This record gives sequence, structure tokens and C-alpha cells, in this order.
Amino acid sequence: MTPLPDCYCPVDGTRVPGGSLVWCCPVCHGPLDLDFHPTPASLKSLTGRANSLWRYAETLPLATPSVSLGEGRTPLVPLRDGVSAKLDFLMPTLSFKDRGAVLLAELALRLEPRRVVADSSGNAGTAIAAYCARARLPCTVYVPEGTSAKKLEQIGAHGARLEVVAGDREAAAAAAREAADSAGTFYASHVFNPYFLHGTKTYVHELWEDLGGRLPDVLVLPVGNGTLLLGAALAVAELHGAGLIDRRPALYAVQAAAVAPLARAWQQGAEDLVGTTAAAPTLAEGIAIPRPPRARQILRAVRESGGIFVTVTEDQIRHAQRDLASTGLFVESTGVACWAAVREGVLGERSGVVPLCGAGMKSGLAEA
Repeated sequence: MTPLPDCYCPVDGTRVPGGSLVWCCPVCHGPLDLDFHPTPASLKSLTGRANSLWRYAETLPLATPSVSLGEGRTPLVPLRDGVSAKLDFLMPTLSFKDRGAVLLAELALRLEPRRVVADSSGNAGTAIAAYCARARLPCTVYVPEGTSAKKLEQIGAHGARLEVVAGDREAAAAAAREAADSAGTFYASHVFNPYFLHGTKTYVHELWEDLGGRLPDVLVLPVGNGTLLLGAALAVAELHGAGLIDRRPALYAVQAAAVAPLARAWQQGAEDLVGTTAAAPTLAEGIAIPRPPRARQILRAVRESGGIFVTVTEDQIRHAQRDLASTGLFVESTGVACWAAVREGVLGERSGVVPLCGAGMKSGLAEA
């Protein structure tokens, strides 16, 4: 079996050996990155490969999957005015989080922990519960009170133990991190564990293949903890570094106006979060993250791409969900945030792709 690459802290450079259950930097307690710099395969060499995200094996830190549910290779469909949508709600657990969860489950199998813990507002917990079930790993998912009953039902159906935490999304994360410090525990964090980002980056590798070896002018991406955006930035760097694209698309990061700490930092020209942001009710609950741990990385990735931050209101989210539903695409309210931004004209004459990240049946139609 190929040795696992080391992790390192992007802030202070502290290294953590591959194969360790350590889930954060031992010095600053921040998220880790992976010391892994792959070269993607050429477009022609992908012909005939597995019809899942594992077709991009050269770019993944783990090979020979044993828990795959056929995740990835979701359809790309045109919407209007040069904008297309990638239907990531057609994943096995009905959200894009399967891209990262399968990598976490594969990693956990190799590390052989006594148990797996995760925290989530719903979709990540569902994905991790499903892939742990596939891997026959005991799993506990910490969720904040007020999580959609449908998502709770889905997590429980996969056999995971549910811990409903009084308080908001950050309270659930704090409870999971406390549990993660116990011996023999693997913290399947979609925020702190870099393997998750190397799963989400396959979103862009698929786009590149779907578009015949190119990428659109703009990738419009929802941002809470930034796992899809940071994965996209990884893939763009890999493709550009290998000479497989000649220009990098701009990253347009979308936040709900009700909880937009990154957009506020961006507007002030800051390199990190500015002040404090309180949790507030929003239809885009999946991206309502007041203090994302990878804030500096997200801001830097958008800035270096020539992108921007955009915020959308609750009314814009409601209208976008109904607009997509009228075209046959029923997407949960968090998942329509990018389309809400595009409908407001943020792209101008530029081509773009939006991800539709979660199925509408997970949370229902937003009330008027």
C-alpha cells in the first residue's frame, strides 16, 4: 500500500506524519493541508475509465477505492445566457459532500480507528454516515438543534449515532472536536481534514473533461466553510500547472447576506476575518458559518483568481429556488445561492458554471 502523504499547517508549517489520527495543527490548532502535488492525466487518457470521480486517480491521495458508491460524474446542463449547472444533487446521498466523504471513509479504513466522529448541519453528516456504513465503521454525527428533520432521518437511517447539540453550528463543531481528542477516534471533519478538499476538487476535474479540456470564465461557488471553493482552487492549480489549461477561471464566492463574514472581510480588504459575526437565521443554512476556520485560505484563493465575493438576500434565494424548480430542477435553498447571484447579473457577459449542491427534498421549498 502506498504510504500516506504528510499533512502540514499552512500557517506555521508544523508537519503531521501521514497515518496519524491528529486532526489539527498541534501548535495553532488550525486546519491542515496535504503535502501532495499530483499531475492530472491528459484528456485522451481518461477514455474508458470508471464512470466516477475515481477516474481521476492520479490526482487523488488514495487509490483502489473499496467504499465507492459511484459518486461523481454528475451531469452538466445548460441553464440560460451562457450559464450551465452541474447537478451535484444527483450524488448517492443527494449532495456534493459525497465527493469528500468517500475520501474520508477510505482514509479511516486505512487508519483503523475505534470510531469515527463528524459534525454537520446535515449534508456532510449524511454523506459521512453513508460512507461509514459502506465501510462498516462506527460513526457518531454531531448536529445543531434545528437541523432539518429529513436530514436527521437520513443520517440515522445509515446507522450513525446522532448527537443533537443545543446551540448553533459552531456548538456542534465544538462538541465533535472535544470527542475527537479521545484515543482511537478519527475526526471526519470536512473542514479540518484536507482529504475532503482533495475529494471536492474532482468537481472541477469533471468540468474540465465535460467541456473538452477547458474551463469557463467563472466558477460560481457557495461559501460557508469553503470546502468546494478550496477544492476547486486545488484542481485549477493542478490543471494549470500541468499545462492542461492556459488560463485560470475567476472564483466568485457566494454567501448569504444574513451570515457573510468572508464577504465583509473582502470588502474591507482584509486577509482574515474582521470583527465577529453572529449566527443568524437564513434559508442557506448550509453556508451560515460565522467563523470559518479556513478563512485566510478562502480569501487568498478568491483574490489570487481575480474573483469576487457576492451576497444574496433571503428573497433572492426564495426566487432562485422557484425559478430553478420551474425548469425541472428542485434544489435545496442553500444549493440555489449561486443561481441567485447569477440571476442578479454578476457574470455580465462572461461564461460560468454554478453547482446545484443539494436536493430540494432534503429541506423542502422555502416559504414565501
